[in-house]
Amino acid sequence: MASIELREVRKSYQSVEVIHGVDLAIEDGAFTVFVGPSGCGKSTLLRMMAGLEELSGGQIDIDGKRCDHLMPAARGMAMVFQSYALYPHMTVEQNLRFGLENQRTPKAEIGTRVAAAAEVLQISHLLKRRPNQLSGGQSQRVAIGRAIVKEPKAFLFDEPLSNLDAELRVKMRGELVALHQRLGSTMVYVTHDQVEAMTMADKIVVLRDGQVEQSGSPIELYTRPRNQFVAGFLGAPQMNFLPATVADATAVLAVDDGRVKLRAPSRQVVLAPGSAATVGIRPEHLQLAADGELSIEVDAVEMLGAETIVHGHLASNTPMTVSLRGIASVRPGETVRLGYDPDAVQVFDGEGLAMQQKAAA
Repeated sequence: MASIELREVRKSYQSVEVIHGVDLAIEDGAFTVFVGPSGCGKSTLLRMMAGLEELSGGQIDIDGKRCDHLMPAARGMAMVFQSYALYPHMTVEQNLRFGLENQRTPKAEIGTRVAAAAEVLQISHLLKRRPNQLSGGQSQRVAIGRAIVKEPKAFLFDEPLSNLDAELRVKMRGELVALHQRLGSTMVYVTHDQVEAMTMADKIVVLRDGQVEQSGSPIELYTRPRNQFVAGFLGAPQMNFLPATVADATAVLAVDDGRVKLRAPSRQVVLAPGSAATVGIRPEHLQLAADGELSIEVDAVEMLGAETIVHGHLASNTPMTVSLRGIASVRPGETVRLGYDPDAVQVFDGEGLAMQQKAAA
C-alpha cells in the first residue's frame, strides 16, 4: 500500500496547458475515483502518476518520496487499461507469468503469486485457456490479475469497465470493490460514469478542464457540492436548476419568473435581496402533493418499476425532472403539483458557487 501526493502538477502539450497545477493527496489504502466529462484530464493525471506521461511542472510523491523522475517500472504501481491488451498466443497462466518472468522473479515465487491471484479473481479454472476463449468479464479479470501478481504499492485503473455491457459492468463494479476490501491496497480509478464513482469510491475527485473542482466522500459531494457543476455532474437523474431571485433575507426565493416563492434553509442564503441565484432541487427530493408549491406540465414518463421518472416543465418552460418511488399514475399532458423538502434545497449564486459552502465558511 502507498500514499500518493500530487503537488502543483501541470501538463502542457506545446503551448496548450491541459492540467493546471493540481494539488491532491490520496490516502494509503483508499479507493479514489477520478470522475469528470471527456477531456477533463483525468486519464492524463493517471498516466502521469504511472510514469507514462512526463510532468510539465510540479511533482508526485509516493510514501513521501518523490517519484516523478523514476521510470514506470521503478514506481511500484500497476496499471489496468481500458483495453485488456492480453497476448493472444499465450494462455491465461502465461499472460499472468509474463511480466514476472521479465523481471527475473524466481520461478517458485511466480507460481505462488499466479495461483494466489487466480484464486482471488476466481479464474483458476481458466489458466489453460487463451484470450479468444474468454468472455469480456473473464478477460478483464485476467488483466487485473496481471496487475495483482506484481504486488504493487498502488493500482491505477483507466476506465477498465467501459468495454463491458451494462449488466456485466454492474457485476464487475461489485467485484472490484470486494477486491479492494480483500487486498486493502491503494487504488486510483478513472471513469466518466458518475454512478461508478458514487458506488465504488471512498473518495471522489471531480475534475473539469484540468482542475479539481471538489474532492471528498461520495455523500459529501452529493449533499454539499461546492458549485453548480459538481451538483449537476453527480446524481442521476441530474439535479434540477431553477433560475431564481432572492426575495428577502429570510431565504425566500422567487422562481418560475416570479410566480412561485420557495423557501430554502436560511443558512444557505447570504445573497442580498434582489440578487440573481439558482435553486437546485434533486429529482428524488420532489413528490406529488395536491397543495405543492410547484406546478409542472408533464412531457414524458419513464416507468422503471422501482421508480417512475417524470419529465416536465414549469410555466416559464424551465425543465423539471421528478423521481417517484414505485409506479406512479402520471400521464404526459397532465399538470401535477409538487412538494419539496426545504432542507434538501441547494442555492447557487450568479457565479454558480454554492451558498451552503459559503455559509459554512
